[in-house]
Parts: sequence; structure tokens; C-alpha cells
Amino acid sequence: MAPTQPTEEKKGLDRRVLVLAAFLVIVIGGGIAGAAYLAAASKTVYIDKSQIEAPVVDLGPGASGILKAVYVHEGDTIAPNTVVAQVGTELIKSQNGGLVITTNNNIGKSIGQNETVVAVIDPTQLRVVGQIAEDKGLVDIHAGQRAEFTVDAFGGQKYTGIVDEVAPSAESGDVVFNISDKRQEQDFDVKVRFDTAAHPELKNGMSAKIWVYKN
Repeated sequence: MAPTQPTEEKKGLDRRVLVLAAFLVIVIGGGIAGAAYLAAASKTVYIDKSQIEAPVVDLGPGASGILKAVYVHEGDTIAPNTVVAQVGTELIKSQNGGLVITTNNNIGKSIGQNETVVAVIDPTQLRVVGQIAEDKGLVDIHAGQRAEFTVDAFGGQKYTGIVDEVAPSAESGDVVFNISDKRQEQDFDVKVRFDTAAHPELKNGMSAKIWVYKN
């Protein structure tokens, strides 16, 4: 006797069972993923507005004059007491050396007193600096906490660091509206230090994102 062929009704039932099973897998899997995300989020403070930067030292003349020459270029690494430019008869020197990030090459133009001719940073002082609103987890951040960050230029690669400083005063942020009032939202800088020698690929001005681990 030939084997019995499944009826259309049984085929439909089997399909419904498979669909239900797939639905349950998706729901359960999504629930587990959601729970994992919430658990991770509860342990960290996320800072979206961040970038790598270092304090900038602006070099300029002590008196107004004509820019006669600039002796360095953007990207140069210079030693302490390097002559970087001449304005009038004044030779402008770097005190501590570092990495040249900007130069004014308008030779022959008038330069005002203390106007920047060359700007320099110390690459060893690079930090990831994020701005966080006062009501977005600022109270959970303090110096010494572990942090991770990513840099837009390098996709999902994660770097580690330590919170170096939380700014003692605020910068003005966006205007926040609610039912009862309109007020200025206050943003605070959070600085994260990292091993600059181990990561020379991280450059001044790169955009980043920070996750600070709560203690």
C-alpha cells in the first residue's frame, strides 16, 4: 500500500506550528537581548558628544608687526625653545614643544599683539572629552572610573581609559522645554585619559563616544 499523503489540513497545521515556534524564538531571543541591553545600560553612563583633544598653546607676538616668516608646518613635532615664526623683529619661540596643529601663513600681513601665529598641543595630554547634560547621569561619574570609548574613524574598535576629570563648572547646552518652564540645559565636560603611546592612531579632533562604568 502506498504511503498516506498528508492532508492539506495537516500541512496547514504544521505550518502554523512552525510559525508559532519561530515567533516564540524571536520573542524569547528579543527578550533576552533586551534584558542584556538594560543590564549593560544600568552599569554605564553613555556620552555621545565626545572628541579627542588636548590643551592648545597659542604662540603669537608680544607686539603688533608684520609676519615675516613661519618656520614650521602643520603636523611638525617641535622641541622646546624652537623658533616657529618671526613677526617684525621678534622671534616667536615654543616654550614646551609639541605637535603643530595650525599655522598662519599670511606672510607680509599685519599681526596683532598676542594674535595666534602657530598653535601647538602636547600629544601626551590627549584626552577623550565628552559633554554630558546634568540630568543624563552626571551624578554617577567621578574621577578614577573605568571607561570605554570608540572613535568614528575606526568603527567598532573599543579603547579603554580612566575618567581623569569631571568639570567643576558647566557649559551652556540646549534650551529644554517642559510643561512649567523653559530653562537652559547645562553640559559638563568629562575627560577620559588613555595610553597615548599605545594608540598613536588616535588624533586630535577625532569624534568619539564614551561609556563610563558606574562604581
